[in-house]
Amino acid sequence: MSFAGQTAWITGASSGIGAALAKVLADQGARLVLSGRKVDALEAVAADCGGDCLILPFETTDIAALAPAVAKAWDWSGAGIDLLVNNAGISQRSLAVETAYPVYQRIIDVDLLAPIALTQEILPRMAARKSGRLAYISSIAGKVGVPMRTAYCAAKFGLAGYADALRGETSVLGLKVHTIYPGSIRTDVSRNALTADGSARGASDSVIDNGIDPLVAAKWMIDAMLADEREIIVAEGGEAKMGELRRTPDALFDQVAAMMAAGYAEKMKSEAQQ
Repeated sequence: MSFAGQTAWITGASSGIGAALAKVLADQGARLVLSGRKVDALEAVAADCGGDCLILPFETTDIAALAPAVAKAWDWSGAGIDLLVNNAGISQRSLAVETAYPVYQRIIDVDLLAPIALTQEILPRMAARKSGRLAYISSIAGKVGVPMRTAYCAAKFGLAGYADALRGETSVLGLKVHTIYPGSIRTDVSRNALTADGSARGASDSVIDNGIDPLVAAKWMIDAMLADEREIIVAEGGEAKMGELRRTPDALFDQVAAMMAAGYAEKMKSEAQQ
């Protein structure tokens, strides 16, 4: 199985996990929509992929830009979007007691509200077609509260909750929702993380510098999606153990899907009208 001939849209595609996902998908023969803020970086990724790419730059928190971006991405290939990877995000390295509230607002806007907003724009199109995959890059910090990441954990826990509920709702529509929990991947995530006053940290962590190669992580994610895994933990060592301790049993996902198939939403709507 592969994504050959399908169209994948990746946010945060200019570097790190996003760029690596683009490369792996291109190697499989997928068409790519690459989004981010830096056009030159997106062009470099497209050149590295050497495939069929649409460069679609926008700021994910610019809500007014989402509807035209979705329309352009959907119409580009003539066949809609088969996979949307909500990857754009920003991390944190600061103690809660020292962190200014606007840092929480910024991280939650980028890491939680932006992917929800983009999904809400594309969801009616996928639902009408009754096919498509929605992927959310959370984090091991979206399963385990990690010090110096209170805003990041809040956003990533919230993203996982949204994705899990969405999966239950859309299971009857033929859509597939994947929540991905990376551990330490060798990217600039620590260097770009916000500090207590909202400035970029500008330095990396040794655990990140010694983390999983992004291309290895990307192939891991893609293979798991093709295997229809709903919760995908991409981590090693202690991080993998933490993720597995908090893994949601597949039986619980199945139970929620069965609730929808049995008419849960229709019952709730009927009760509200009585």
